[in-house]
Amino acid sequence: MNNLNSILIEGTIVRDLELQKTPKGTSVCNFALASNRFYKTDAGGFEKEVSFFNVEVWGKLAEALPAKGKKGSGVRVVGRLKQNRWVGIDGKNKSKISIVAEHVEFRPSFKKDVPEKDEEFPLSDDEGSDSENTSESVLENAEVEA
Repeated sequence: MNNLNSILIEGTIVRDLELQKTPKGTSVCNFALASNRFYKTDAGGFEKEVSFFNVEVWGKLAEALPAKGKKGSGVRVVGRLKQNRWVGIDGKNKSKISIVAEHVEFRPSFKKDVPEKDEEFPLSDDEGSDSENTSESVLENAEVEA
């Protein structure tokens, strides 16, 4: 019987995704994730704790990720924990825990430099130039990166 081994974590990608192939041709994508936690101290202030995790993604999902994510992208990962064990050069036992992703979602990111409406989206004859068509309609027309 398998024990429960499940993780859901949100954070920010801290380095660009690396897509590689195994000798058998299976795709694997690796990236590092930083997850922030804030907690209240005894003095009443707030402290920030940052944790870093290595994530590996396999198969077709791995092939799709580099086009979607990059350093700085917000991400949610659902998967399981995996422990790799080996004997180091010094003869001591070593281990490393990583996350094997089964599902990955990227937070939507919007372009920071949204052009003025007159520049990119000229008014048609029936729209007029009232101030009611401001940044809201520009954001509707702006391209959203997923």
